[in-house]
Amino acid sequence: MAFIRALRRYPLAGLAVVALATTLILLASGLPGAAQILATSVIGIVVLLTVWDMIKDIMAGKWGLDILAVVAMVATVLVGEYVAGLIIVLMLTGGEALEEMAAGRAGRELDALISRAPQFANREGADGQLTQIRVDEVAIGDILVVRPNETLPVDGTLLDASATIDASAMTGEPLPVTFRIGDTLASGTVNETRAFRMQATATSADSQYGSIVKLVREAVESQAPMVRLADRYAVPFTIVSLAIAAFAWFISGNPTRFAEVLVVATPCPLLIAAPVAFMGGMSRAAQIGVIIKNGGALETLARVQSAALDKTGTLTRGNPEVRRVIPGTHSEDELIALAAAAEQFSLHAFAQSIGAVATERGLTLPEVAGADETATNGVRAHLTDGTEVRVGKITYIEEVAGPLEPAELAPGETFVYVSHGSDLAGIIILADELRATAAGTVARLHELGVTDIAMLTGDNAATARAIAGEVGIDEIEAGCTPQTKVEHLASMRNRPVLMVGDGVNDAPVLAAADVGIALGARGASAASESASAVITQDEIANVAYVIETSQRTVRIALQSIWLGIAISIGLMIVAAFGYLPAVVGAILQEGVDLVAILGALRALRVSHTPVPEAVETAAGRQAA
Repeated sequence: MAFIRALRRYPLAGLAVVALATTLILLASGLPGAAQILATSVIGIVVLLTVWDMIKDIMAGKWGLDILAVVAMVATVLVGEYVAGLIIVLMLTGGEALEEMAAGRAGRELDALISRAPQFANREGADGQLTQIRVDEVAIGDILVVRPNETLPVDGTLLDASATIDASAMTGEPLPVTFRIGDTLASGTVNETRAFRMQATATSADSQYGSIVKLVREAVESQAPMVRLADRYAVPFTIVSLAIAAFAWFISGNPTRFAEVLVVATPCPLLIAAPVAFMGGMSRAAQIGVIIKNGGALETLARVQSAALDKTGTLTRGNPEVRRVIPGTHSEDELIALAAAAEQFSLHAFAQSIGAVATERGLTLPEVAGADETATNGVRAHLTDGTEVRVGKITYIEEVAGPLEPAELAPGETFVYVSHGSDLAGIIILADELRATAAGTVARLHELGVTDIAMLTGDNAATARAIAGEVGIDEIEAGCTPQTKVEHLASMRNRPVLMVGDGVNDAPVLAAADVGIALGARGASAASESASAVITQDEIANVAYVIETSQRTVRIALQSIWLGIAISIGLMIVAAFGYLPAVVGAILQEGVDLVAILGALRALRVSHTPVPEAVETAAGRQAA
């Protein structure tokens, strides 16, 4: 069954196997004419298909190794060495099938992100009747009904008493969140329980999920396509091979000598070595908890010159703790209760920490009539008593409380300001512990040739500088939005550029990078969909490990390619002087392929240098 499935998936390779076996049977049965007709027909089909692909490649400005294989196949037919020609067909189609397997998952995760975008919405009319409409027909103000397990089509406001929402595809947060009447709901999230009503506050194109998908799509489409590793050697190898074959024909006066040289000049080692090595490297990376989505990403990882790292959840653990509280016009408990009441409607990492403190203290939260969140600024809640609570950055609070003095922070700390009406209710100081291997990872990246490393964060500059100092990063970009992260990445000069991050806000910049790595341990987030590689374990050291694995994999692939070239040139010289018949040469070429494959399989055994853990970080000292 497996053999039949393989034939269906790779029909040309299957045709080559069947044709070669049948040809040998016909020859053994004393039917050379039938064998020649069959072999010539199959070779002709493969030549025509290959030439058509070559024409399309040349029109696209690409040059590959296929011309050499075409000349070799045609030459074997013209001189009657059709068995050798079929062996070339088998190696060529088999190598292409192997390469396709190596890159078979390319773009599938991005397609999944885009395909999950909701297509329809249920609009409630004035008479209460539901009408299914296309999501792009939803207008601001429409009343929509979201059924259980349906994806929210647009951003909106909850009209019912409560709703439980699964936001894992957007944020990576595995636990469902309960929203109350008046709360802001984000498109792309999923209704976990009963049906509810919501009012659209944005069109599909302007909603959160639509905006993210648009940015990711634009970033991916703007990237230059990867060049197949072996194709870089196509032109010189082709010229050398044709020159040796022409020389052999010239000195012998026998066109068969031309075919005999080209039989051992077929580019199978180049076609096979790189895909096999890349498959081995990708398998090895998976063993250490990193899924590389395609061979192109692996090759880019091996050449990375610059890197940009997100802070929260990447360099830090992503679980900030409340360190201290500075009361303003309210007591500590009142301050925490107000902040927790507003933050229960936020998906920010700080929200869970503040809510946990309120729970520990047994505080009763004021009732909230509605809330909305402003990306990178904070959350605003309207209490049932008519007052407003804001929780967020100092500039966000200054809009209602007037000019404020920034709080003094210890290294690694950040603050959240809380206002009640026009009063500064107080300040909550939090700190997110630095990962033990963060500094070691940055140091190891430098050792691996990553010369420029920057930290991109939406946090304040003081906290960013403290964390960057701990891990050894000199370049800092604080107060970032998703768009400014993309812009900063584009300004980095030494390329390729690597981006490491997690969460929905990092999805556009991960896609915009030459290669992106998502810390995907928390679930299938939008970040992991748009990244080129996903770390399935919550460990930043794997970033260094996968770059080292990629570098060694590409080195092994190149060694295998050069070994195959060297052996092929040696055999071409032997064939040029008439000591290597075409069929024998084709069989020896199989041996060259085997050598190339065995050499490439060394990628399965590549190792990495362990990243040391820090004995004690500044964040850890603060916690103590």
